[in-house]
Amino acid sequence: MNDTPRIRTFLSCTLLAVTVTAAATACSGSGGHPLSAKAYDAADQLAVNAPADGTKADPEKPLEITAKGDDGRITDVTATDASGRHLAGELTADGQRWRSTVALAAGARYTVRVATEDDDGAPGARTFTFETAPAKRGLTATFGPQAGTYGVGQPITADLSLPVKDPKARAVVERALKVRSTPAVEGAWYWVDDKKLHFRPKEYWPAGALVTVTGNLDGLKVGDKLYGGASKPLKLTIGDRIEAIADAGSHYMTVKRNGEVINTIPVTTGKPGFSTRNGVKVILGKEYYVRMRGTSIGIAEGSSESYDLPVYYATRVTWSGEYVHAAPWSVGSQGVANVSHGCVGMSTGNAAWFYETVRPGDIVRVVNSIGQTMDTFGNGFGDWNLSWDKWREGSALVEAAGSPVAPTEKARLRPSI
Repeated sequence: MNDTPRIRTFLSCTLLAVTVTAAATACSGSGGHPLSAKAYDAADQLAVNAPADGTKADPEKPLEITAKGDDGRITDVTATDASGRHLAGELTADGQRWRSTVALAAGARYTVRVATEDDDGAPGARTFTFETAPAKRGLTATFGPQAGTYGVGQPITADLSLPVKDPKARAVVERALKVRSTPAVEGAWYWVDDKKLHFRPKEYWPAGALVTVTGNLDGLKVGDKLYGGASKPLKLTIGDRIEAIADAGSHYMTVKRNGEVINTIPVTTGKPGFSTRNGVKVILGKEYYVRMRGTSIGIAEGSSESYDLPVYYATRVTWSGEYVHAAPWSVGSQGVANVSHGCVGMSTGNAAWFYETVRPGDIVRVVNSIGQTMDTFGNGFGDWNLSWDKWREGSALVEAAGSPVAPTEKARLRPSI
């Protein structure tokens, strides 16, 4: 057998390997590209307006880094605070100056990394740190409700420590208030007034969802000499989807769990002149015993409509005193007629069952009443009575036309040559 072809193949492969190795050695030698060299210390080539003597910088003033002389230029700058937030900035086309384009955080420690190159293209680097002075005024957010398990209709609330009126400042605040849900949902904040926001998803929360609320305001510039402070985060768990539909026309309440009917209860709702409010209400709390007086809703004591009653198994749906509760005095009218002063009344046994079945955040929806629609804010949680489009108009991040307002942050760019 002739082995010559195999020997030639082996020799060819060996020569190829030697050639590749030689080429690699040539590239890594002293004649390599300048960018492959270790970066030199560029401290002497740069001027920085941040204090170097331990003095805290004024967060109202931008950070500026300038290249000294004409023998080098800045190629990139990265500045981050201890929370990992990047400081956006802009580099001039000639690489001679970098300047921050957003406000520095107050009471923060920044780490700044600057990359340079000299006339021959050799890379340089400098890293330095500095701190900013703390804010004289701090805006904080207190989130609600308290941590726990709630129904699918529970809104998130944020109470601000100071009023915020300016639309731009509101946008800053709103971007810093983060609501994360697992599974994820589409949702938005709504500015109820200058100091209060509500957050709700487009639809009800998914049953079993985990919700986390955080406020990333600490040190963030909100407005003129106004900075954010630390806010305590909040975690919620969402329970089953419990929804009660009280039909004032048929005089029955249907209760569903996760879409399945679990009870149908004869009820009475508000009579003419005291009609129960229509619309979606969110359960605010449960009270085993409440003393109800007509004077609390403006009925004169001693008049024909006056009452003073002990009420049990009271599930509250408005702050003004609307409940789902036991009404043993009206059992004969339940399922037949509306005779209450605005509450949804039922037998003691049914009220006890309802009381034990529901939790705060569950939904009570009243239909076919001649009463007005539940207020959106101020008398409980009527948040779900606004359409999604109307709800989004209450966000500072949505323009009147409904398109999102994007943050104006320019990317760090290497200057063109």
